Amino acid sequence: MKGRLLLLALLMLGWMPAKADHPAECRVAENLLESSFRLPQVARALVKKRLTVLVVGAGSSQLPGSSGVANAYPARLEHALAQQLSGVQIKLTTDVKAKRTAAEMVKALPAALSAAKPELLVWQTGTVDAMLAVDPDQFSQALDAGINIAHSAGADVVLINAQYSPRTESMIALGTYAEDMRWVALQHEIPLFDRFSIMKLWAGLGTFDLYSATKKLDMAEQVHDCIGILLADLVVTAAKPEELPTNGSR
Repeated sequence: MKGRLLLLALLMLGWMPAKADHPAECRVAENLLESSFRLPQVARALVKKRLTVLVVGAGSSQLPGSSGVANAYPARLEHALAQQLSGVQIKLTTDVKAKRTAAEMVKALPAALSAAKPELLVWQTGTVDAMLAVDPDQFSQALDAGINIAHSAGADVVLINAQYSPRTESMIALGTYAEDMRWVALQHEIPLFDRFSIMKLWAGLGTFDLYSATKKLDMAEQVHDCIGILLADLVVTAAKPEELPTNGSR
């Protein structure tokens, strides 16, 4: 019933997501987007035409250089949301610091959520935990705690797992922590943006040369742009209430 009311409200206000015309390199990975779970707080924010997003992450949410902030995926996400959600005021803030584990991020979450008051928390984590070989159970417990804190603060959550790198694949068990995040997301019924699988697909198809991407800033910027675009797609799709039943449906 709530989904129907939200859909009616969105239609009455004339809100419809603009059809995105994405670069070909981004579209390659569109089939890996998962939006089985809804974002009800985001949907309500769209009715009010004001959406506040908080991105919490570690080093892989950043890019170096004077234009790094503007070209990293949080800023590209904000830009993509503004393009797709015409008439909706988008405000995005970040709490991004290198070398933080999930548990360390959880400690900072209450203050960050209180300051930003977001309807959506985008939480990127897992890379540092994998590098430090944090116990997977402790990692999952930290995820549980962070999600519960965000929900208690009235924010939906989208998890983002580690980025894929063929240079470190044999040295760091990133896949283990990526799968832990998938399991936690399923338990909490929240969306997971599977950055790890998306970037692994790009590497396998030769869409991006991720082996040398660490030395090519323009390549990294393209990757972040696509991440922002695809993440916006996931958010918009997951915020859309389920369709009203057609005539004759029960």
